[in-house]
Amino acid sequence: MAKMLYQGHGSYRFTLENGTVVYVDPFAGEGYDVPANLVLVTHEHFDHNHVDQMPHAPGCRVLRASDFQPAPGAYRTFDVCGVHIQPVQACNENHPVDECVGLVLSFDGVRFYASGDTSTTDDMRSGKLAAMALDYAVFPGDGFYNMSVEEASDCAALVGARHSMPVHLVPMNGSPTPETLFDEGKAQAFHAEGRIILHPGQELDL
Repeated sequence: MAKMLYQGHGSYRFTLENGTVVYVDPFAGEGYDVPANLVLVTHEHFDHNHVDQMPHAPGCRVLRASDFQPAPGAYRTFDVCGVHIQPVQACNENHPVDECVGLVLSFDGVRFYASGDTSTTDDMRSGKLAAMALDYAVFPGDGFYNMSVEEASDCAALVGARHSMPVHLVPMNGSPTPETLFDEGKAQAFHAEGRIILHPGQELDL
C-alpha cells in the first residue's frame, strides 16, 4: 500500500508499494532523510522548490512547473518511476497560470490531486477534475497567498475527490517554524466529503 507523509505547509512525500519515493513541493517539516526517486515542484516560490533538501537516489528525476507547461496553456504529461503525472491549472492573483501547475498523480491504483498554490480554476468549474474520479485531493487555505478555507471547501465540492485534505494553511514569509507548518483552526473550518486532517509528521495509508 502506498503511503503519504504530510511534512507540513505544502510539503508531502509519497512512498509507493515498490519503494519509489516521491517528494512534492519540498520545503517544510521533517522526513527528508529518505533518498528521492522523483521530486515534483508545482511552482518556483521559495516555499515549494527546495529540491536538494533530501538526498537523491541514482537516476532521480526533478520535474518543475516549466517542464509540465513548456509554453502558456500547453501542458505535458509524464510517466516517471511508475507515476503518471497529468498537469492541470493552478492560479490566483499571486500565482500566474502560466507559471504554476496542479498535478494529478496516478500510482498503485490511486489518483491524487496535488493542487499546488491556487484558488478556484476553470479546470475545477468545468468538471474536468471531477471527471477524473480522484481518490485524494489537497487544497491550500491560508487566505492570503491562496484562497480561504471557505473557498477551498467549495473547490473540494467541485473536484469531488473521495477524500480531501487542507494544507498550506499559514502564510509563509521566511523559514518554517512549528507555528507556520499548520493551523488547527483553519483545518477544522475546512469542510468536504471524506475530509481527512493530517498534522505535520503524520502518515496516511492510501
